[in-house]
Amino acid sequence: QVRLVESGGGSVQSGGSLRLSCAASGYITFSWYCLAWFRQAPGKEREGVATIDRDGNTNAVDSVKGRFTISRNNDWKTVYLQMNSLKPEDTAMYYCAADRDCSGEHYSTGAYRTWGQGTQVTVSS
Repeated sequence: QVRLVESGGGSVQSGGSLRLSCAASGYITFSWYCLAWFRQAPGKEREGVATIDRDGNTNAVDSVKGRFTISRNNDWKTVYLQMNSLKPEDTAMYYCAADRDCSGEHYSTGAYRTWGQGTQVTVSS
């Protein structure tokens, strides 16, 4: 059974940076999993932010492209989200997600069966 735990959230001013981490536990082969970061602001639908596949190929949505970078360390069973040039509109609860079946759409919540509890990111003006 796999568990995901996010960390690294907090409060930061506009233009600042944060690095989120998501550590997986359990007897799994982490390298087999496709991984993603999602976020959800109050009153809004959960949306995909960035993904990374088994080969290390990454993708990010246009709103964060050039500012956010997703990466993974399979030895440490961890996926990261480096967030630079943060904006108030980035304020949300951030969740990591994982699934061994990588056939689903990258930014579909239904493509991921395992989720972390979330970490709050607040960006002030």
